[in-house]
Amino acid sequence: MRYLDHLRQFSDEQGRLNDFIELRDGRVLLGGQVDVLDLAVRYGTPLEVAFCPQITRRIREMEAAFAEASRRTGYRGGFVYAYATKANFAREATATAVAAGAHYETSSAIDVRIAHRLWQSGALPADRFVLCNGSKERAYLDAILDLRLAGFANVVPVLDAPEEFEALAACPEPLLLGVRERKDPQDLAEGATYGYDRFGMLPDELAALAKRVAGTHHRIVLYHAMVGSQLDDSAFFIRELQESLAGFVSLRSLAPAMDYFDFGGGVPTSAYSLGFSFDYAGFVADLQRMVMAACDAAGLPHPHLVGEFGRYTVADHGVHIFRLGRVKQGQAGAPPWYLLDGSLMVALPDILIVSGQQFICLALNHHDAEAGPVVLGGRRTCDSDDFYPRPGDPPLILPLVGPQAPAEPLLIAFFGTGAYQAMLAGEGGAHHCLAPEAPKVVIEERGGELVTTVIPEQPPEDVLSELGYEVDW
Repeated sequence: MRYLDHLRQFSDEQGRLNDFIELRDGRVLLGGQVDVLDLAVRYGTPLEVAFCPQITRRIREMEAAFAEASRRTGYRGGFVYAYATKANFAREATATAVAAGAHYETSSAIDVRIAHRLWQSGALPADRFVLCNGSKERAYLDAILDLRLAGFANVVPVLDAPEEFEALAACPEPLLLGVRERKDPQDLAEGATYGYDRFGMLPDELAALAKRVAGTHHRIVLYHAMVGSQLDDSAFFIRELQESLAGFVSLRSLAPAMDYFDFGGGVPTSAYSLGFSFDYAGFVADLQRMVMAACDAAGLPHPHLVGEFGRYTVADHGVHIFRLGRVKQGQAGAPPWYLLDGSLMVALPDILIVSGQQFICLALNHHDAEAGPVVLGGRRTCDSDDFYPRPGDPPLILPLVGPQAPAEPLLIAFFGTGAYQAMLAGEGGAHHCLAPEAPKVVIEERGGELVTTVIPEQPPEDVLSELGYEVDW
């Protein structure tokens, strides 16, 4: 079977492979606008691509899903879309998300400092929330206080422990506070993400804290729940949130200003699979109906719903492109090795960190060649773990080009690389085997036009300087 025929198994009559990749006249397009092969030919490989209009599209789609669901269900609360910036701190990602209307969710002291600068520059409007999540050391608390004392009233420290409030209580300006629930570690449902139980406070701690805050000029305005990540089982997601909503209703009597229910993150993304399917509109409607029922029964107004979208916001705006440099025979009965001009474990650390992590990997050319299974290896490290797919994963089907790399290089793209990959591998610095960071093409929309910025490959002088070497060449 030709590789083109293999691809057509996944496409519809219009050539759409999923909701952000399509095959048009033998070319692979990102977001219906960008010819990925053209980028590889124009800028060379390895290459990182950031197509920022995709971020705007995702935010608009989720806002539309909540608006439509409210019309259907009669839900009377609002919706707050918060970008979980830990997924991608890059300027183009955060700036695009904020420009599209997203509120800002932080996870560290430096992240608050970034929000502070965005506000001072006018990029982050004062009516947006800055939701400060996670356990907070002194530097994080100081950054929150600095932002509040500078005049930004909508910074919301989401308290992870009673001690955090005591560290903030003396703030002369009134603070809007969030509280994060903690599920009893002995009562975690099967399927809930392990690790989330270390965050937040148990019901008795929340009640005691609410009474303590009631005697100050600060207010608890937000209740934060969290189930897990990439939750494609909508029924499970809603069932776990129903338990969290019971905690919200119970605490509301002690915190009457608590008008926001933050259902956390976990909404899945289509970035990682051509066969992905999730009913976003159905999930949102079910969430609203569940919240309505509980609040109507308790005589409470419908709270504003807050969602924290990390992977969903930015995963599918990123692409990594490599060139096949050498073909090596695999072990007896095993697929051939395709050795690429980069490092997979540096560019895509999730293949090592997240068990079973998959990426959409497509050939950009040689579509008329026979298709078959291959294993990709990075040439810019000497590490035996630098390969994809991992053992036990489904086979990767690409064009079979024979024992020698073809005269016209085979170009291979990984899609859905815009969330966490650069953050886990690190921007700048020295990477495994001193593999330099690839050039990066950033495509942004300004005034209705696509504007491209090229960030060159990381120079060796910078790598060596980071390691303490004197560079004299």
